[in-house]
This record gives sequence, structure tokens and C-alpha cells, in this order.
Amino acid sequence: MSKGKFYMTTAITYTSGKPHIGNTYEAILADSIARFKRLQGYEVFFQTGTDEHGQKVELKAADANVTPKEFVDQVAGEIKSIWDLMNTSYDKFIRTTDEYHEKQVQKIFKKLYDQGDIYKGYYEGLYCTPCEAFFTESQLKDGKCPDCGRDVAPAKEEAYFFKMSKYADRLIEHINSHPEFIQPVSRKNEIMNNFLLPGLQDLCVSRTSFQWGIPVDFDPKHVVYVWLDALTNYITGIGYDCDGAQPEQFQKNWPADLHLIGKDIIRFHTIYWPIFLMALDLPLPKQIFGHPWLLQGEGKMSKSKGNVLYADELVDFFGVDAVRYFVLHEMPFENDGVITWELMVERMNSELANTLGNLVNRTISMSNKFFDGVVTNTQVCEPVDEDLKAVATAAAKKVEDKMEKLRVADAMTEIFTLFKRCNKYIDETMPWALAKEEEKKDRLATVLYNLVEGIYIGTTLLEPFMPETAQRIFKQIHAETRGMDTLETFGLYPSGSQVTSQPEILFARQDIKEVLEKVEKLHPQKPEEAQPEAPVLDIEAKPEITLEDFDKLQFQVGEIIACEPVKKSRKLLCSQVRIGKQVRQIVSGIKADYTPEEMVGKKVMVLTNLKPAKLAGVMSEGMILCAENADGHLSLMTPERDMPAGAEIC
Repeated sequence: MSKGKFYMTTAITYTSGKPHIGNTYEAILADSIARFKRLQGYEVFFQTGTDEHGQKVELKAADANVTPKEFVDQVAGEIKSIWDLMNTSYDKFIRTTDEYHEKQVQKIFKKLYDQGDIYKGYYEGLYCTPCEAFFTESQLKDGKCPDCGRDVAPAKEEAYFFKMSKYADRLIEHINSHPEFIQPVSRKNEIMNNFLLPGLQDLCVSRTSFQWGIPVDFDPKHVVYVWLDALTNYITGIGYDCDGAQPEQFQKNWPADLHLIGKDIIRFHTIYWPIFLMALDLPLPKQIFGHPWLLQGEGKMSKSKGNVLYADELVDFFGVDAVRYFVLHEMPFENDGVITWELMVERMNSELANTLGNLVNRTISMSNKFFDGVVTNTQVCEPVDEDLKAVATAAAKKVEDKMEKLRVADAMTEIFTLFKRCNKYIDETMPWALAKEEEKKDRLATVLYNLVEGIYIGTTLLEPFMPETAQRIFKQIHAETRGMDTLETFGLYPSGSQVTSQPEILFARQDIKEVLEKVEKLHPQKPEEAQPEAPVLDIEAKPEITLEDFDKLQFQVGEIIACEPVKKSRKLLCSQVRIGKQVRQIVSGIKADYTPEEMVGKKVMVLTNLKPAKLAGVMSEGMILCAENADGHLSLMTPERDMPAGAEIC
């Protein structure tokens, strides 16, 4: 029986070039959610696609000596092929160059103009071409674009504007009355405190300085600006008709249940998009989730930095499902995740080859060795069985609870907890020892049955995240996906079933040295590209201290849950920092290097037993530690791996 509809989307990928694994992560994340919802019994409609207009595309096409349409056709095809490679089960792949979308965007623009929400004026400001965004002087960071860090240039042009302030109060009320609307909460705080509450400026919604866009049909020298064009894909993709006669698909699926986007575009989706919908008299989406970034090493992936990893290259090394496992499992809920070749190999060997692959292989091999592959439940139970059964039957509810909160990495951890419990059960029951005693043959049969049943439950839960692997396991135990409503019952694997006679190696162990050698051959570093020696900085030494002196200092991991500027101070930020079960207020002189919204959600190193003091009239109850370079710029000291707030630093 269907649980109802579930319409979800990714952000549409910009067609400026081949997407790296950080871009691809979003498609994999969305796919795992869509597949899990289907497993639960929902009628899922999963939409993704490409954003294809704008000045950046026009310039790149000119550089390539092709038309913009030829350029985006090639890139959109490449993006779609990568999504397909990663086994994403989208129902609709929309392109903003689709004729239906373009016609509806023109109608939407005209409707908003006719009802007075859009008006003509002039825009003058500092423009970032890569981001296709205007900024004021005060919004720049070190004189550069606050989003991408590149140069901006003065620009002035005639443009149409949308009256954002007209709907601001209504949006604020909606956010306050719908706490689930923006997730995680840190993103909601960022939007409210930094954009909505200070007041909205009218939004530029057309351009005249380039031609590659959807023409404003009643003023054709203008093209519709990126956000009004791109955001409306979420309704045009399911058939929205601006003339009013909505098709069945739109009526069934709108409003969207989930917009899944990167944290860098949360502002556009939680301010511009809801206001456009209000102006169109349409319901708002139920939830917008701004996921963190997947970083290569310690930085955001960027072609200009030369630190880009691509999904197809990773698949060549590890396989599709290993890459899916890694990017889903290693990404924290709010903080950025890190991907490295070394970490991929470590997870491949420990979790996939050992915990999962070895479990399945051992269980099937023993079933063949001792019972010719026939798995029988002889009901010869012992107390040790009960804990395995308890872990197995509790897994589905735990995974569902995590997925309901979009804590995908935590959901996968719960599944592997079951697989680890199965491995422990093998060590506890020692089937090889039971096989030596004929009178314990029935007990041995029950042990192997319990293992297959535990694998069966775990594999059903694993399928949304690693679909190919799940099907390979099902094939080996001659079973099919179970319904979610059966997973809290232990013992439904049909007794007397026969497993395969040839167990398959699911994941082969990798040698890190060999992997890195292959990577070097794949991306050889040319002599002229050799990196300069890392800069160092000598500082004046302080007097030596003893170990006893150091022991007096208490350092802990703190999580910043809120942050705001200190009034009348040019240097200070005031952060609310969760440390264990308590929240402390800490004032830091880091305003020149961090904005309040950048601080929220970060895990930092805190000196917690520093005597409280007032700074600029504000009480500070600790110290957040930073590193300082020769230019005086600061960098927060953060844990390399995700650690709980309150963890001791020693």
C-alpha cells in the first residue's frame, strides 16, 4: 500500500564543465534518499538536471569556438552520463534549454510584471562573472567576491527588478512557523540573521550585457536572469502551466517534499524561490536541506586549485558502490566531509572488504562446506542468539529514524553495526568448532541460518545506498528485497533455501602504495607544475613550561551553534559554543577573517578553563584557538575528523 507521494529535487548542475566528485555527491545523496523512500512505500518522483544559461556559458562557448547551445549540449550529456554511471534513479532530467521550460519562464516573467512584482530600472554594482552575481562594496571579502574569492568588476546596466521586500514579512512568518522548512538549523539561522531580518533589497531578474538566456518576450534586449530561470525548473519539470490549467502530474507532486541543495546556494533557495512561489500563489516546498561540501584534502574542490577528483576516475579504481559508500558515509550532517585516496583505500579495506565482504563470503562458504549450501532453521537456540536478533530487528527503525532527519551517514553506520554484530556472532559461536561434533549439527545449522537472516535484513536496508552490491548479495543467498514492514521480524528467510555454490568476492582489498602509483601515472606532475616549498613562519619563543603547567590547561572540542557581531566592535564576534551538555559564550577577535554565518556549525578547539572576562562589554567564557599567518590572517583550529562537542583535546 502506498504511503503517498514524495517529490524531491537536486539543484540543477551548471553546465560550465565536467562535474567533480563534490558536485556528484549531491546526486548520489539524493538518489539514496529517493531509493529509501521507495523502499518505505512512497511514490517517489526524483528530478535532477542542468542549468544552462548565463554569461559564463556564453564566454566558455566562445573560447571553445562553438555556439552556446552546442557547448551546453556536450556538457549536459557528460553530466547525465556521470549521474547514470553512479546509478542514480532519477525520474526526470530537466534542462533549462528545454522548450517547455523556456516558454513557461517567459510566461512567469510576464505574469509577475503584469501584477506589479517586477519593474524596470538600472543596476550598478560590482559584478562577479563566475557567480553571475552583483555585490556591494560592503559585501566583498578582501575586495573580492564573497562566494568564490575571484575578482569583481564595476558594472551598470538596465535591468528588471523583483520587489523582494513585498513578501519578506510573509516569508519570515513562514520560516518561524515551520521549523522543518530550512535544515540544518544552522542554515536557517544564517538566512534569518544575515539576510531576512536586516531587510531585503530588490532582486535583479534580467540582464542586457549578454545574450545567452531566455529572452523577455515583451522586451527582447533583456534575457531572464539566472535565478528566476533556474529555480523555476522545480515546477516546470512537473508540468506547471502559468496559464492556469495544471496537469495531473503537477497537482499530484507539488509542493515538493524536499529540495536537496549545496549550502552555498541556500540563500537563493530559501529567500528568492519561496518569494517567487508566493508571487505565483503556489504552496512552498516542505523542506529545503543545505548539505555541506565534500572537500579534497583540506580545501573545496576547484579546477583552478588543481585538486579536483572525478567520479569516473574513482569508479575505475574502486567501483561504483564503493564510491557511493564513501561519499555518503564520510559526509557529516552539517560539517564538510573530506575525501582522499588514502581514506578511500582505508574504508575499502576495513568496512567493505572486511566487515561486509568477508562476512558474506564466510557465511556462504561455511553453508556450502557443512550443508551443501542448504540453509535450515533447526530452532536450536542459545542465549547468544538473542543479542544478534535484537540488533537485527532494531536496525530498520534506527535507520528510518536517521533517514527521517536526513542523517544519511548515521543511517549507514547503523546498517554496518548490524554487519559487525554478525561478524562478532561468528566469533562467539565458532561454527568451525561446532562442525567437529555431530551432535551439534543442528545447532550449527541454526547459527548459519541466523547469519544469513542477519545479512538478509542488513542487505535490504543497504540497497538504497549500495544498490548493485545489495543485488549481488541477494543473488548469492537466492533472495529478493524485503519490505520495510518485515524487517522487525527475525526468521523470514525461507528455511531450506540454498545459497550459491560459488561465493563472490564483493570487494577486493587495495594496496595504498599501488593506488597512489596509479594516481601519479594518471595525473603526472610536470616539472613546471611542481609545488613550491610550503611556507614556514618562525615566531619568538616563549619560556619553557613543564608538563604540570600544560596539565593545568583544558582543551575541548566545541561546536558553534550561533554567532553574531559584537556591537561597536570592528574585530569581535560573539559565539555560542556547545561543549558537552553546556553552552558557553565566547568572544573572539576574528571578524576580519570569518563572517558569523561561516562560524555557525564549525567544530573548533576551545580553551575551556580560562577565567571569564569581559571584552567590549560582553562576557567571554573561554577562548577559541586559531593559527595566525605572517599577514595576520587567522584560521580556526578544527579537528581533522568529526568529533563530538566536548571531546577532550590532549
